[in-house]
Amino acid sequence: MLQFFPILYLPFIFIYCTAFKSNLKPYIVYLGSSSNGNRGEDLSHLQLLSSLIPSEESERISLLHSYNHAFKGFSTILTENEASRLSGYDEVVSIFPDPVLKLHTTRSWDFLEAVDDKFRSIHPWDEHKSSDIIIGVIDTGIWPESPSFSDEGIGNIPSKWKGVCMEGSNFKKFNCNRKLIGARFYNKNGKGSPRDNIGHGTHVASTAAGVPVDNASYYGLASGTARGGLPSARIASYQACSTDGCPGSVILKAIDDAIKDGVDIISISIGISSILQSDFLSDPIAIGAFHAEQRGIMVVCSAGNDGPDPYTIVNTAPWIFTVSASTIDRNFQTTIVLGNNQSYEGTAINFSPLTHGKAYPLAFGKKVASSFTPASDARNCIPGSIDPKKAADKIIVCVDEDPNVSKRIKKLVVEDAKAKGLIMIDIEGQLLPFDSGTYPSAVIGESTGSRILNYINSTKKPTATILPTKVVPRFKPAPVVAPFSSRGPGGLTENILKPDIMAPGVAILAAIVPKIIPDYSPPGNKTSLFSIRSGTSMACPHVTGAVAFIKSKHPHWSSSIIKSALMTTASVSNNLGKPLTNSSDNYANPHEAGVGEIHPIRALDPGLVFESTVQDYLYFLCYFGYKQKTLRSITNTNFSCPKASAEKFISNINYPTISIASLKKNEGIRKIKRVVTNVGSSNATYTSTVEASPGLKVMVFPYRLNFRGGLKTAAFKIFFDGKEASKGYNYGAIKWFDGLHVVRVVFAVNVE
Repeated sequence: MLQFFPILYLPFIFIYCTAFKSNLKPYIVYLGSSSNGNRGEDLSHLQLLSSLIPSEESERISLLHSYNHAFKGFSTILTENEASRLSGYDEVVSIFPDPVLKLHTTRSWDFLEAVDDKFRSIHPWDEHKSSDIIIGVIDTGIWPESPSFSDEGIGNIPSKWKGVCMEGSNFKKFNCNRKLIGARFYNKNGKGSPRDNIGHGTHVASTAAGVPVDNASYYGLASGTARGGLPSARIASYQACSTDGCPGSVILKAIDDAIKDGVDIISISIGISSILQSDFLSDPIAIGAFHAEQRGIMVVCSAGNDGPDPYTIVNTAPWIFTVSASTIDRNFQTTIVLGNNQSYEGTAINFSPLTHGKAYPLAFGKKVASSFTPASDARNCIPGSIDPKKAADKIIVCVDEDPNVSKRIKKLVVEDAKAKGLIMIDIEGQLLPFDSGTYPSAVIGESTGSRILNYINSTKKPTATILPTKVVPRFKPAPVVAPFSSRGPGGLTENILKPDIMAPGVAILAAIVPKIIPDYSPPGNKTSLFSIRSGTSMACPHVTGAVAFIKSKHPHWSSSIIKSALMTTASVSNNLGKPLTNSSDNYANPHEAGVGEIHPIRALDPGLVFESTVQDYLYFLCYFGYKQKTLRSITNTNFSCPKASAEKFISNINYPTISIASLKKNEGIRKIKRVVTNVGSSNATYTSTVEASPGLKVMVFPYRLNFRGGLKTAAFKIFFDGKEASKGYNYGAIKWFDGLHVVRVVFAVNVE
């Protein structure tokens, strides 16, 4: 994934194996909070290594990366035994193998009502003003020539910016401007460039803060004005990923640089595999994000693309804003016309040259199988399973049952077999448009698939054609939780409700690297300045843009106030006026959608907010099981853990949602406390109501909060009794209402 860097300047340990010893591998060593950003600490780190590494291997005494601004540490190559010995040193908070993390890969802002008449009246861009909000995007780099990063009409670079525009291969200082104000890369020996050659970072950055570009489209599809959440915000790009992934040590270096450079928000559409999650102080993103939060910088992260199974969510630390993905009210459909004149709609992005005028033989994959190929392989169009002599000039129907073989691979299999087109049957995938370029394709659900297979079996010479994609506007229902979006509860603790919130992440149009991807045939064999992509990677920058928008209007609000404002005002209904659903057409629960879909306009005036402080997060780490000594190291303070420190107390930190991992039926009543701050009308009075699953008893005390006499904060308690509740998770919400504001506090209670 990421490439590795030469000696850098921070206090973590991390190193890449030079291959002459099989047990050598890169490690990150985390040494806690940095007080002064002293690069002279590099020498002490080298001396530390000298005490571990044998003199005959002195060439290994070097630092790959050094961290010394917001936190201390370095990365180097060690043996397992050396790492184990180093973990016993008093100054070492944690040491862990350098993980390789993965990427979680226009109309969407209209759908979020971020450009309605009210928005236009308050949006800085429409007044031709510049924003001083700086968004740091840690990703694959950036394509600076994209029109989404034009600085026309944007004022001078904010004086608080302390970053750089690094030169590299095909990237010069003049590629930065008043919009793209900074760019860094981290290749070994300084070789490389901040330039994005993948497209992911460009797409993400333009979604968060791209300037308006009229007549944007993907080869004519999804045409309109492409824009980011706060078009006047500045962008700083940190290239931490490559086609090989994103090394944790590089992500840490990028976070430390972003903090030093002066960004206001950090957007990270990256995460570790859900099956490889470790504890919070062995997670590079969690470590870096904690120190960013210490300095008032919000870190927004994607939840992951390992759904729809539970316990797959990543980036779950409470100081991270964790985002799941949803659809918007635009769909991409293609028509399949059968020889019996029946037609069916599939989901696709294709620029098919086929027409109504000619039909082609239609066959199920297992009927065109290669010799000695199992039928299950051929029906899934596994590589090597299709006989070109049988498949040539036919439209092939495949099922999408094998998660190890992507739709792109299936398309290449049938295309290489000289088939005319591909129809894929996928229970979940009909929500996700697969982009096959000019090759005819469509994804259909199980019900439609059964009808097409019945037609094939009912006639000797079945035929079909696949027509080009058409855009379906105002599609309903929307939003729907994307099937790929990772689900909670969190694997490390269930006493924090994750994901936090949901945002558009399916078929999002945004800027891209204008190049032709291998094995892909675009219309006219031409490049495009924009592309349509799906993933929680695309959802994350929507929330980043919303955070930037709110911060531009409330510059003195802390990151936790902005987070709370977005969470307690989120939308919980779709464009049919009904509760949000998932891809199985069931009501979505908070472990799928978090508190609901972001609604940036409402969040400007939330009424009440929940402020979570660094002390809350330290208490969280105490309750999770970390020692007081460790927490003092990561804060450079004399912080003390509460005398009573058990994991169940995590539910009591002042978070905008409530989660109880275990409520025994026979334990009686569980008490949870919260404190709210009034940022709305003075002298307001709020009254509470409760929505809860049948059998779960929930009582709020006091049920009324009075802010008269200049009172700014108020505490309340929630009592949960699960004696008569169903076993398993019970969901609900507490709603505070003052006649104008609705402040919604979602809860999840696991009754055992």
